[in-house]
Amino acid sequence: MTFELPDGSAVDALKNISLDINKGELISILGPSGCGKTTLLNIIAGFLYPGSGEVKLNGQTVNGPGAERGMVFQQGALFEWMSVRKNIAFGPSMKGISSSESANRVNELLEIVGLHGFGDKNVYELSGGMQQRVALARCLANDPDVILMDEPLGALDALTREKMQGLILKIWKETGKTIILITHSVEEALLLGKRLLVMAPRPGHIHKEYKLPFADCVSSDNDDNLRAIKKRADFVDKREEILSMIWGMEEDIMGLKE
Repeated sequence: MTFELPDGSAVDALKNISLDINKGELISILGPSGCGKTTLLNIIAGFLYPGSGEVKLNGQTVNGPGAERGMVFQQGALFEWMSVRKNIAFGPSMKGISSSESANRVNELLEIVGLHGFGDKNVYELSGGMQQRVALARCLANDPDVILMDEPLGALDALTREKMQGLILKIWKETGKTIILITHSVEEALLLGKRLLVMAPRPGHIHKEYKLPFADCVSSDNDDNLRAIKKRADFVDKREEILSMIWGMEEDIMGLKE
């Protein structure tokens, strides 16, 4: 992917990206700012067209946005004039699903994301963490094959973020959905990624891939279990290894290395 700039120059945002993702995988993507993480996610989503190459899902070339790919943004991008329930039901109603079937599905999703009793609340009455729960439920309501997440927890406080990490793992384990998650947090990438891709810039490419055990070890209904995993020696060692790797990239970007 190459971006043309107003001054006539160009920036190679991504180059030589080659990646196979299996059904039901949970993948986190990490890297320094400007390495092309969000660009890659937007190409998979169909919001951007690559300059060369292609993305295929279930054998079909991705030529634009589609219901089989759901997106969760850093900010919920919710309809603030609608209730929680109507936000979640929006996708099914656009697909012509009956109101009774849609209502049943909405009630199920409110339970899954921990918002039972909040269905008739207005979006603006909810905290940031609760709004992200609505965004997750709205995405799931369309029953996509792939859930794409662009820094979905980046704007949350530390405690809410940790609880939402547990929720994402719960959704992945209970639904079997394929999830691709962008994050700037090394700890979050380690916890949530069965596969972790570390990207490097100039141009953006996959620098290293890890296969990790931590997501399988989390009990989504036990916050103490989640924190215990983050204290494990192998988790801490991997975190320090990747932090050092990314700090090295940042120093290269800023010209601090000789």
